[in-house]
Amino acid sequence: MEEKEEIEVKEIQKTITISPEPEEEKVSEEEFLSVVKSIAPGTYIRTALDEALKAGRGALIVMENEKLSPILDGGFRVNCRFTPQKLTELAKMDGVIVLSKDLKKIAYANVTLAPESTIKTCETGTRHKAAERTAKQISGLAIAISERKHEINIYYKNMRYHLKNTGDLLRKANEQIQLLERHRESFDKYIDELTKLEVKNNLNLNHAIHAIQKGRLIQKIAKELKKYIVELGNEGTLLKTRLKEITMGVEEETDFVIKDYTKLDVKKSRTLLESLSYDEILENENIMRVLAYESVVQLLPVKGWRILSKTSLDEPELAAIIKELGNFNSIINCNPHLFHKLIGEEKAKIFKEEIERIKSGF
Repeated sequence: MEEKEEIEVKEIQKTITISPEPEEEKVSEEEFLSVVKSIAPGTYIRTALDEALKAGRGALIVMENEKLSPILDGGFRVNCRFTPQKLTELAKMDGVIVLSKDLKKIAYANVTLAPESTIKTCETGTRHKAAERTAKQISGLAIAISERKHEINIYYKNMRYHLKNTGDLLRKANEQIQLLERHRESFDKYIDELTKLEVKNNLNLNHAIHAIQKGRLIQKIAKELKKYIVELGNEGTLLKTRLKEITMGVEEETDFVIKDYTKLDVKKSRTLLESLSYDEILENENIMRVLAYESVVQLLPVKGWRILSKTSLDEPELAAIIKELGNFNSIINCNPHLFHKLIGEEKAKIFKEEIERIKSGF
Protein backbone atom coordinates (compact mmCIF):
# COMPACT_ATOMS: atom_id res chain seq x y z
CA MET A 1 0.00 0.00 0.00
CA GLU A 2 2.84 2.40 0.89
CA GLU A 3 4.55 1.67 -2.46
CA LYS A 4 1.29 2.37 -4.33
CA GLU A 5 0.85 5.68 -2.47
CA GLU A 6 4.42 6.71 -3.33
CA ILE A 7 3.73 6.05 -7.02
CA GLU A 8 0.52 8.09 -6.85
CA VAL A 9 2.33 10.96 -5.16
CA LYS A 10 4.99 10.98 -7.88
CA GLU A 11 2.25 11.26 -10.52
CA ILE A 12 1.14 14.62 -9.14
CA GLN A 13 2.71 17.08 -11.53
CA LYS A 14 2.44 20.84 -11.67
CA THR A 15 0.56 21.92 -14.77
CA ILE A 16 1.76 25.52 -14.86
CA THR A 17 4.65 26.13 -17.23
CA ILE A 18 6.69 29.28 -16.69
CA SER A 19 8.71 30.62 -19.59
CA PRO A 20 12.08 32.28 -18.90
CA GLU A 21 11.22 35.97 -19.01
CA PRO A 22 12.56 39.08 -17.28
CA GLU A 23 12.14 39.34 -13.52
CA GLU A 24 9.38 41.92 -13.73
CA GLU A 25 7.16 39.54 -15.72
CA LYS A 26 6.95 36.95 -12.95
CA VAL A 27 3.49 36.27 -11.57
CA SER A 28 2.56 35.21 -8.05
CA GLU A 29 0.60 32.00 -7.65
CA GLU A 30 -2.27 33.90 -6.04
CA GLU A 31 -2.49 36.29 -9.00
CA PHE A 32 -2.49 33.47 -11.52
CA LEU A 33 -5.07 31.42 -9.62
CA SER A 34 -7.36 34.47 -9.58
CA VAL A 35 -7.14 34.48 -13.38
CA VAL A 36 -7.95 30.76 -13.51
CA LYS A 37 -10.88 31.37 -11.16
CA SER A 38 -12.29 34.03 -13.51
CA ILE A 39 -12.51 31.36 -16.25
CA ALA A 40 -13.82 28.53 -14.05
CA PRO A 41 -17.03 26.54 -14.74
CA GLY A 42 -20.07 28.60 -13.83
CA THR A 43 -18.70 31.80 -15.40
CA TYR A 44 -20.00 33.18 -18.70
CA ILE A 45 -16.57 33.14 -20.28
CA ARG A 46 -16.05 29.44 -19.46
CA THR A 47 -19.49 28.60 -20.86
CA ALA A 48 -18.55 30.43 -24.06
CA LEU A 49 -15.20 28.64 -24.33
CA ASP A 50 -16.77 25.23 -23.78
CA GLU A 51 -19.53 25.93 -26.32
CA ALA A 52 -17.00 27.08 -28.93
CA LEU A 53 -14.90 23.97 -28.32
CA LYS A 54 -17.96 21.73 -28.51
CA ALA A 55 -18.94 23.36 -31.82
CA GLY A 56 -15.47 22.61 -33.19
CA ARG A 57 -14.45 26.26 -33.43
CA GLY A 58 -10.92 27.53 -33.01
CA ALA A 59 -10.52 30.99 -31.53
CA LEU A 60 -8.07 33.49 -30.11
CA ILE A 61 -9.48 35.72 -27.38
CA VAL A 62 -7.62 38.58 -25.72
CA MET A 63 -8.56 40.69 -22.71
CA GLU A 64 -8.36 44.41 -23.42
CA ASN A 65 -5.80 46.59 -21.63
CA GLU A 66 -3.82 49.80 -22.25
CA LYS A 67 -0.95 47.95 -23.97
CA LEU A 68 -3.10 46.10 -26.49
CA SER A 69 -4.08 48.83 -29.01
CA PRO A 70 -0.64 49.19 -30.70
CA ILE A 71 -0.63 45.54 -31.78
CA LEU A 72 -4.22 45.44 -33.09
CA ASP A 73 -4.88 45.67 -36.81
CA GLY A 74 -8.09 45.58 -38.83
CA GLY A 75 -11.31 43.99 -37.65
CA PHE A 76 -14.33 45.93 -36.46
CA ARG A 77 -15.62 47.39 -33.24
CA VAL A 78 -18.51 45.46 -31.67
CA ASN A 79 -18.94 47.09 -28.25
CA CYS A 80 -21.87 44.91 -27.18
CA ARG A 81 -22.76 43.06 -24.00
CA PHE A 82 -20.88 39.79 -23.69
CA THR A 83 -22.89 36.55 -23.82
CA PRO A 84 -21.64 33.01 -24.47
CA GLN A 85 -23.85 32.77 -27.55
CA LYS A 86 -22.42 35.95 -29.12
CA LEU A 87 -18.83 34.86 -28.56
CA THR A 88 -19.55 31.41 -30.04
CA GLU A 89 -21.01 33.02 -33.17
CA LEU A 90 -18.09 35.43 -33.54
CA ALA A 91 -15.69 32.48 -33.23
CA LYS A 92 -16.96 31.34 -36.65
CA MET A 93 -14.99 34.20 -38.21
CA ASP A 94 -11.25 34.44 -38.61
CA GLY A 95 -9.29 36.82 -36.45
CA VAL A 96 -9.10 37.71 -32.80
CA ILE A 97 -11.95 38.51 -30.42
CA VAL A 98 -11.17 41.24 -27.88
CA LEU A 99 -13.12 41.32 -24.62
CA SER A 100 -13.25 44.15 -22.11
CA LYS A 101 -11.08 43.84 -19.03
CA ASP A 102 -14.11 43.08 -16.81
CA LEU A 103 -15.35 40.44 -19.31
CA LYS A 104 -18.71 42.18 -19.59
CA LYS A 105 -18.39 43.39 -23.19
CA ILE A 106 -17.15 42.20 -26.56
CA ALA A 107 -15.01 45.11 -27.75
CA TYR A 108 -13.68 43.98 -31.16
CA ALA A 109 -13.91 41.01 -33.52
CA ASN A 110 -12.07 39.73 -36.61
CA VAL A 111 -8.93 41.57 -35.47
CA THR A 112 -5.37 40.72 -36.49
CA LEU A 113 -2.71 40.64 -33.78
CA ALA A 114 0.86 41.75 -34.47
CA PRO A 115 2.95 41.05 -31.35
CA GLU A 116 6.73 41.32 -31.51
CA SER A 117 8.12 38.29 -33.35
CA THR A 118 11.29 38.44 -31.23
CA ILE A 119 9.38 37.45 -28.08
CA LYS A 120 10.25 33.88 -27.15
CA THR A 121 7.53 31.27 -27.49
CA CYS A 122 7.40 27.54 -26.83
CA GLU A 123 4.38 27.10 -29.13
CA THR A 124 4.35 25.88 -32.74
CA GLY A 125 0.90 26.78 -34.08
CA THR A 126 0.27 30.29 -35.41
CA ARG A 127 -2.68 30.96 -33.10
CA HIS A 128 -0.89 29.75 -29.99
CA LYS A 129 2.30 31.62 -30.84
CA ALA A 130 0.30 34.82 -31.18
CA ALA A 131 -1.49 34.16 -27.89
CA GLU A 132 1.71 33.55 -25.92
CA ARG A 133 3.57 36.51 -27.43
CA THR A 134 0.60 38.81 -26.92
CA ALA A 135 0.17 37.83 -23.27
CA LYS A 136 3.84 38.52 -22.62
CA GLN A 137 3.94 41.80 -24.56
CA ILE A 138 0.81 43.33 -23.02
CA SER A 139 1.31 41.69 -19.60
CA GLY A 140 -2.23 40.44 -19.87
CA LEU A 141 -4.49 37.52 -20.69
CA ALA A 142 -4.95 35.63 -23.96
CA ILE A 143 -6.93 32.43 -24.55
CA ALA A 144 -6.42 30.04 -27.46
CA ILE A 145 -8.97 27.39 -28.46
CA SER A 146 -7.61 24.64 -30.69
CA GLU A 147 -10.24 22.86 -32.77
CA ARG A 148 -7.67 20.31 -33.97
CA LYS A 149 -6.36 19.33 -30.52
CA HIS A 150 -9.76 20.02 -28.93
CA GLU A 151 -8.22 21.94 -26.03
CA ILE A 152 -8.14 25.36 -24.41
CA ASN A 153 -4.92 27.07 -23.28
CA ILE A 154 -4.71 30.30 -21.35
CA TYR A 155 -1.69 32.62 -21.35
CA TYR A 156 -1.18 35.22 -18.66
CA LYS A 157 1.97 37.34 -18.79
CA ASN A 158 4.72 34.69 -18.86
CA MET A 159 2.54 31.79 -17.71
CA ARG A 160 0.79 29.11 -19.74
CA TYR A 161 -1.97 26.85 -18.42
CA HIS A 162 -3.91 24.08 -20.09
CA LEU A 163 -7.57 24.14 -19.07
CA LYS A 164 -8.65 20.59 -18.36
CA ASN A 165 -11.98 19.06 -19.22
CA THR A 166 -14.28 19.44 -16.20
CA GLY A 167 -15.03 15.71 -16.10
CA ASP A 168 -11.34 14.79 -16.20
CA LEU A 169 -10.59 17.42 -13.57
CA LEU A 170 -13.28 16.07 -11.25
CA ARG A 171 -11.94 12.55 -11.67
CA LYS A 172 -8.36 13.62 -10.86
CA ALA A 173 -9.52 15.76 -7.93
CA ASN A 174 -11.48 12.83 -6.47
CA GLU A 175 -8.41 10.59 -6.85
CA GLN A 176 -6.38 13.14 -4.91
CA ILE A 177 -9.07 13.32 -2.22
CA GLN A 178 -8.87 9.53 -1.82
CA LEU A 179 -5.07 9.73 -1.62
CA LEU A 180 -5.34 12.45 1.01
CA GLU A 181 -7.78 10.35 3.04
CA ARG A 182 -5.29 7.46 3.14
CA HIS A 183 -2.45 9.78 4.14
CA ARG A 184 -4.63 11.37 6.84
CA GLU A 185 -5.46 7.94 8.26
CA SER A 186 -1.73 7.10 8.43
CA PHE A 187 -0.92 10.53 9.89
CA ASP A 188 -3.46 10.12 12.70
CA LYS A 189 -2.11 6.64 13.44
CA TYR A 190 1.46 7.93 13.75
CA ILE A 191 0.35 10.88 15.89
CA ASP A 192 -1.58 8.60 18.29
CA GLU A 193 1.37 6.26 18.57
CA LEU A 194 3.74 9.19 19.10
CA THR A 195 1.55 10.52 21.91
CA LYS A 196 1.50 7.12 23.58
CA LEU A 197 5.28 6.82 23.41
CA GLU A 198 5.87 10.36 24.70
CA VAL A 199 3.53 9.88 27.67
CA LYS A 200 5.38 6.67 28.58
CA ASN A 201 8.76 8.38 27.97
CA ASN A 202 9.59 5.71 25.38
CA LEU A 203 10.71 8.14 22.69
CA ASN A 204 11.15 7.07 19.08
CA LEU A 205 12.50 9.44 16.44
CA ASN A 206 11.24 7.20 13.62
CA HIS A 207 7.62 7.79 14.67
CA ALA A 208 8.21 11.53 14.68
CA ILE A 209 9.81 11.30 11.23
CA HIS A 210 6.86 9.32 9.83
CA ALA A 211 4.38 11.82 11.31
CA ILE A 212 6.26 14.74 9.75
CA GLN A 213 6.47 12.94 6.40
CA LYS A 214 2.75 12.25 6.28
CA GLY A 215 1.86 15.71 7.49
CA ARG A 216 4.04 17.40 4.89
CA LEU A 217 2.75 15.15 2.07
CA ILE A 218 -0.82 16.04 3.02
CA GLN A 219 0.04 19.75 2.86
CA LYS A 220 1.75 19.46 -0.54
CA ILE A 221 -1.04 17.39 -2.10
CA ALA A 222 -3.66 19.73 -0.64
CA LYS A 223 -1.88 22.70 -2.22
CA GLU A 224 -2.05 21.06 -5.65
CA LEU A 225 -5.66 20.04 -5.10
CA LYS A 226 -6.62 23.63 -4.29
CA LYS A 227 -5.58 24.55 -7.84
CA TYR A 228 -7.95 21.92 -9.21
CA ILE A 229 -10.74 23.25 -6.99
CA VAL A 230 -10.13 26.82 -8.19
CA GLU A 231 -10.29 25.66 -11.80
CA LEU A 232 -13.48 23.66 -11.11
CA GLY A 233 -15.31 26.77 -9.91
CA ASN A 234 -18.88 25.94 -8.88
CA GLU A 235 -18.21 22.26 -9.56
CA GLY A 236 -15.62 22.12 -6.81
CA THR A 237 -17.74 23.27 -3.84
CA LEU A 238 -18.16 19.83 -2.25
CA LEU A 239 -14.50 18.97 -2.85
CA LYS A 240 -13.47 22.20 -1.13
CA THR A 241 -15.49 21.26 1.95
CA ARG A 242 -14.07 17.73 2.01
CA LEU A 243 -10.51 19.03 1.59
CA LYS A 244 -10.99 21.33 4.57
CA GLU A 245 -12.24 18.41 6.69
CA ILE A 246 -9.33 16.12 5.75
CA THR A 247 -6.59 18.69 6.33
CA MET A 248 -8.01 20.24 9.49
CA GLY A 249 -5.29 20.53 12.13
CA VAL A 250 -2.61 18.74 10.08
CA GLU A 251 -0.33 21.73 9.55
CA GLU A 252 -0.51 22.80 13.18
CA GLU A 253 0.09 19.25 14.47
CA THR A 254 3.03 18.74 12.10
CA ASP A 255 4.57 22.04 13.18
CA PHE A 256 4.33 20.99 16.83
CA VAL A 257 6.10 17.69 16.08
CA ILE A 258 8.88 19.66 14.40
CA LYS A 259 9.01 22.07 17.35
CA ASP A 260 9.32 19.17 19.79
CA TYR A 261 12.00 17.23 17.95
CA THR A 262 14.15 19.70 16.03
CA LYS A 263 17.59 20.67 17.31
CA LEU A 264 17.47 23.77 15.09
CA ASP A 265 15.38 26.90 15.09
CA VAL A 266 11.79 25.87 14.25
CA LYS A 267 11.50 28.32 11.34
CA LYS A 268 14.72 27.02 9.81
CA SER A 269 13.52 23.42 10.05
CA ARG A 270 10.21 24.36 8.44
CA THR A 271 11.97 26.19 5.63
CA LEU A 272 14.20 23.19 4.97
CA LEU A 273 11.19 20.86 5.01
CA GLU A 274 9.21 23.03 2.59
CA SER A 275 12.10 22.94 0.13
CA LEU A 276 11.94 19.15 -0.19
CA SER A 277 10.29 17.52 -3.20
CA TYR A 278 7.82 14.62 -2.94
CA ASP A 279 10.60 12.07 -3.43
CA GLU A 280 12.88 13.80 -0.92
CA ILE A 281 10.18 13.87 1.77
CA LEU A 282 9.87 10.09 1.53
CA GLU A 283 13.53 9.64 2.51
CA ASN A 284 13.92 9.36 6.29
CA GLU A 285 17.48 10.68 6.12
CA ASN A 286 16.23 13.98 4.69
CA ILE A 287 13.78 14.48 7.57
CA MET A 288 16.57 13.66 10.04
CA ARG A 289 18.71 16.38 8.46
CA VAL A 290 15.80 18.83 8.69
CA LEU A 291 15.70 18.08 12.42
CA ALA A 292 19.53 18.22 12.62
CA TYR A 293 19.98 14.57 13.62
CA GLU A 294 22.59 12.25 12.16
CA SER A 295 21.03 9.07 13.55
CA VAL A 296 17.92 7.97 15.45
CA VAL A 297 19.97 7.06 18.52
CA GLN A 298 20.88 10.70 19.15
CA LEU A 299 17.34 11.58 20.24
CA LEU A 300 17.06 14.30 22.87
CA PRO A 301 14.21 14.45 25.44
CA VAL A 302 11.04 15.75 23.79
CA LYS A 303 9.95 19.26 24.81
CA GLY A 304 6.22 18.52 24.91
CA TRP A 305 4.79 21.41 22.88
CA ARG A 306 2.44 19.23 20.85
CA ILE A 307 0.68 17.48 23.73
CA LEU A 308 0.77 20.42 26.14
CA SER A 309 -0.80 22.69 23.50
CA LYS A 310 -4.02 20.68 23.99
CA THR A 311 -4.32 21.99 27.55
CA SER A 312 -5.91 25.29 28.60
CA LEU A 313 -2.59 27.13 28.97
CA ASP A 314 -1.52 29.71 26.40
CA GLU A 315 1.85 29.71 24.62
CA PRO A 316 3.75 32.06 26.99
CA GLU A 317 2.65 29.97 29.98
CA LEU A 318 3.73 26.73 28.29
CA ALA A 319 7.02 28.34 27.30
CA ALA A 320 7.68 29.26 30.94
CA ILE A 321 6.97 25.71 32.12
CA ILE A 322 9.08 24.08 29.38
CA LYS A 323 11.95 26.49 30.05
CA GLU A 324 11.84 25.75 33.77
CA LEU A 325 11.50 21.95 33.59
CA GLY A 326 13.23 21.24 30.29
CA ASN A 327 11.23 18.35 28.85
CA PHE A 328 7.82 16.71 28.71
CA ASN A 329 8.58 13.78 31.03
CA SER A 330 9.71 16.15 33.79
CA ILE A 331 6.59 18.27 33.32
CA ILE A 332 4.01 15.47 33.57
CA ASN A 333 5.73 14.00 36.63
CA CYS A 334 6.40 17.31 38.34
CA ASN A 335 5.21 18.28 41.82
CA PRO A 336 2.12 20.51 41.30
CA HIS A 337 3.49 23.12 43.69
CA LEU A 338 6.16 24.06 41.17
CA PHE A 339 3.41 25.02 38.71
CA HIS A 340 1.96 27.41 41.30
CA LYS A 341 4.98 29.68 41.06
CA LEU A 342 4.93 29.68 37.26
CA ILE A 343 1.24 30.06 36.38
CA GLY A 344 -0.64 30.60 39.63
CA GLU A 345 -2.50 28.22 41.92
CA GLU A 346 -5.85 28.12 40.07
CA LYS A 347 -4.34 27.50 36.62
CA ALA A 348 -1.86 25.03 38.09
CA LYS A 349 -4.72 22.95 39.51
CA ILE A 350 -6.54 22.84 36.18
CA PHE A 351 -3.32 22.12 34.30
CA LYS A 352 -2.46 19.21 36.61
CA GLU A 353 -5.94 17.71 36.09
CA GLU A 354 -5.51 18.03 32.33
CA ILE A 355 -2.11 16.30 32.51
CA GLU A 356 -3.61 13.44 34.53
CA ARG A 357 -6.38 12.98 31.95
CA ILE A 358 -3.77 12.83 29.18
CA LYS A 359 -1.76 10.23 31.13
CA SER A 360 -4.81 8.12 31.95
CA GLY A 361 -5.75 8.02 28.27
CA PHE A 362 -2.67 5.89 27.62
